[in-house]
Amino acid sequence: MSSKISRRKFIHAGATAAAGLTVIPSKVLGKSMGYTAPSDKLNIAGVGVGGRGFSVLRHMESQNIVALADVDWKYSKPTFDYFPKAKRYYDYRKMYDDMGKTIDAVMVATSDHTHAIIAADAITMNKHVYVEKPLTHSVYESRLLTNLAKKYKVATQMGNGGASSPGLRQIIDWIWDGQIGEVRKVEAFTDRPFWPQGLSRPSEAERIPQTMDWNLFIGPAHRRSYHSIYTPWNWRGWWDFGTGALGDMACHILFPVFRALNLRYPSKVQGSSTMLMSESCPTAQMIKYVFPPRDNMPKVVMPEVEINWYDGGLTPFRPKGMINGKALNVEGGGVIFYGSKDTLICGSSGAEPYLLSGRTPSSPKTQREVTLSHQMDWVRACHQSPDNRVEAASDFSIAGPMNEMVVMGVLAVRLQGLNHELAWDGENMKFTNIPADATISTVVKDGFKISEGHPTFDKIWTEPENAQLFAQELIKHTYHNDWKLPDMP
Repeated sequence: MSSKISRRKFIHAGATAAAGLTVIPSKVLGKSMGYTAPSDKLNIAGVGVGGRGFSVLRHMESQNIVALADVDWKYSKPTFDYFPKAKRYYDYRKMYDDMGKTIDAVMVATSDHTHAIIAADAITMNKHVYVEKPLTHSVYESRLLTNLAKKYKVATQMGNGGASSPGLRQIIDWIWDGQIGEVRKVEAFTDRPFWPQGLSRPSEAERIPQTMDWNLFIGPAHRRSYHSIYTPWNWRGWWDFGTGALGDMACHILFPVFRALNLRYPSKVQGSSTMLMSESCPTAQMIKYVFPPRDNMPKVVMPEVEINWYDGGLTPFRPKGMINGKALNVEGGGVIFYGSKDTLICGSSGAEPYLLSGRTPSSPKTQREVTLSHQMDWVRACHQSPDNRVEAASDFSIAGPMNEMVVMGVLAVRLQGLNHELAWDGENMKFTNIPADATISTVVKDGFKISEGHPTFDKIWTEPENAQLFAQELIKHTYHNDWKLPDMP
């Protein structure tokens, strides 16, 4: 190969991506896929690079980390110091404008409410994208990223590392081999949150730090005054920015359920929680999903299945026959698959799966083994042409529909005041049984006080809203402050 041929001739980016050009796969050059030659390296940009974003980028540091964007430069300083050659930005849009012809791929680890727009803008520029979990903040955003990834044929990955784990593969193999029989009920839980939830909006604003661009943090959400309780990490507990314990952990914990049971869209959903506040996720919640029957597999029937989720310290009751003293919680949560022949139990992300009977079946291996890290498996996929690509373990064709299930749980909790099970039309992204005249209200402040030794609540509620319109806003957010998503393909 001529030394005058530039690396850019082989990287899927910009206008050349439309022609399906990509880095020459290492296997074509007679190398193992675990090796990356200097000319093969991707130019990766990170958006949201403090905290979790820093950890993800370090898993990709064998590539060229060329640009970093974050609204909070104090929180991101360790990342800036670690990658001193990378250009720094507050606004990812400025970064895209300046370096769009140089960047090949983008890692997104911002607050949940900006995942979709940052990733969508990158995809429409023909950039590969890696997006931390949860993939998006709403059902519509998940569907949008799924469809955009398919249209532009970029390599994608959601950052739920358990999707690449041996535990997940073992669970799928056992269930598809019929080892536990038909599964009609699943229970799952997490020990999260360990950040503040169940709160009212702070009544007083604080001074915005000089190292933060607060307007960029707000992005497409409603404007509000700065307060340190929102960020850099506690945004997970606020409805405008995060999705609570469910969004944080269900993409890990429910991914084995989604994959092993061949799930798609739920048909029914119902939520319950501790006091439901208008601004902040509840401290604990329960969600019931019902999925219709799926196509049967050669060795196992896939009947209607009920999946129950618990968080905030709530857990399922222990299954009959489980060893006393053995914890259900492994690495932050757990799952119980109740089969007609046996019960399968695992921890978060499919960790340490086992059968309650004590058997260890030798089932046929059906899943691709991921020998690289979750992050580098995505990098591998980026290096392959769309026509020959082996998709990453949690690419958007899987992660998008799976994330729709997760954020459906948010809808169930926020609509619990309707006091009935909600019927869901997944294909059209709408509820079918909310009465036209139904209204919904939530608590703004609980008004708790003790008067002469007696605890009392004087709750302040939001004004009643039309429930159909409220639900539609949760399904597809109105973007504010001149932010706009690309059109749905």
